[in-house]
Amino acid sequence: QVQLVESGGGLVQPGGSLRLSCAASGSIFGIVARGWYRQAPGKERELVAAITSSGTTNYADSVKGRFTTSRDNAKNTVHLQMNSLKPEDTAVYYCNIKIFGPHDYWGQGTQVTVSS
Repeated sequence: QVQLVESGGGLVQPGGSLRLSCAASGSIFGIVARGWYRQAPGKERELVAAITSSGTTNYADSVKGRFTTSRDNAKNTVHLQMNSLKPEDTAVYYCNIKIFGPHDYWGQGTQVTVSS
């Protein structure tokens, strides 16, 4: 059974940084991409960043230049480094793995709050 577990969320002041991690367990085949999504209250879930199986990265315009996603294949882990955080980055952040099919695996989400 596949499980994705996020960690690293919390409360940070504007301008601060956080690093989210997502550890995957279980056998996962046919990975297309690993991504991070977020959902703020009253808003739809949106893609924040993704990294494909070939290593190509993609970012939402709102986070370009501030967020960086990376992966550690040996540890089956993906990270999201978030710098220069803004109050509008406040949301629940979800880890995602997309496989051929297509099919999506989701983590349980971790809260990120940017506030002074």
